[in-house]
Amino acid sequence: MKNTSLLASWRTLSLAVAGLASLVPVSQAAPHRSEAPRFEFNVVARGLHRPTGIAIRGDKTIFFTEVPTPGINGPHGGSNSVNRLDLRSGDVTVLHMGEPEPISIAIGRDQTLYWTCRTAGVVLEQNDEGETSVLLKGLNRPSGITVDRCENIYFTQLPTPGVNGANGGSNSVSLAVGTNVVVLHIGEPEPTHIVVSKDGDLYWTCRTAGVILQRSAADGQTRVLLNGLQKPVGITVDHEDENLYFTEVPTPGVNGADGGLNKVWQYNLKTGTKTLVHSGDPEPTDIAVARNGNIYWTCSSAGVIVEASRRDR
Repeated sequence: MKNTSLLASWRTLSLAVAGLASLVPVSQAAPHRSEAPRFEFNVVARGLHRPTGIAIRGDKTIFFTEVPTPGINGPHGGSNSVNRLDLRSGDVTVLHMGEPEPISIAIGRDQTLYWTCRTAGVVLEQNDEGETSVLLKGLNRPSGITVDRCENIYFTQLPTPGVNGANGGSNSVSLAVGTNVVVLHIGEPEPTHIVVSKDGDLYWTCRTAGVILQRSAADGQTRVLLNGLQKPVGITVDHEDENLYFTEVPTPGVNGADGGLNKVWQYNLKTGTKTLVHSGDPEPTDIAVARNGNIYWTCSSAGVIVEASRRDR
């Protein structure tokens, strides 16, 4: 154990991003920005080694991955890990080590942890007793992962990052059915992180296209929800399916004082209001929201996890 304490108007993306023109546009009123509410910020863990994926259970326990040696497994000197952070004590516990590249992590309702290992092409699971096993293998550079209320697992694959379907890209959003994989959507140049709402709608960031997409559980259609973004990466949704949170990382490794433009945003799914939560972090990578509404994100290059809480709650 170790201790550490834009938007443009809503419209079809059409010719702006090749390969996305066939998507169904979201036909609602144009979203707008609001003045940022007052947030308090706190670093809840520091001295980490490239924290990447993040998930939260309740409002007191965070799970996250560290990837200081991407592509190198344990027997060859890799020190990548899956960890638990107790927000009450600040204690960080290593739950698993040895994977070459644990990118994204999610937690099921039965407390099972799931994470993608990009270079190994697998999804792993760890039960509440700490037993880890391979759930899916033979994947093609899996990246984001999320779990719905029925324990269905959704994930993205990035064999051709930055290349859309029209140009030969084969990146996809998929569903695990037992040990089989069903492709739900294909063609985006870089579907990075993904989240599922309690109603079953899927949302994912497409980093190089600068968009967030939504796949409706009601009709199975994929729509462009937000466009004109600057390299969106992490994404999550609150427990009321009201607010979507996401990160933009156009200047990875560069903080605000040195000209960095990275940001954390809140987007209200009901009103279309987009609110700036934070700017200035050098690399806000993945993001999670607790049941009490607190927001947490990993900052990979700074080696920290940041908490944002509303002062006006």
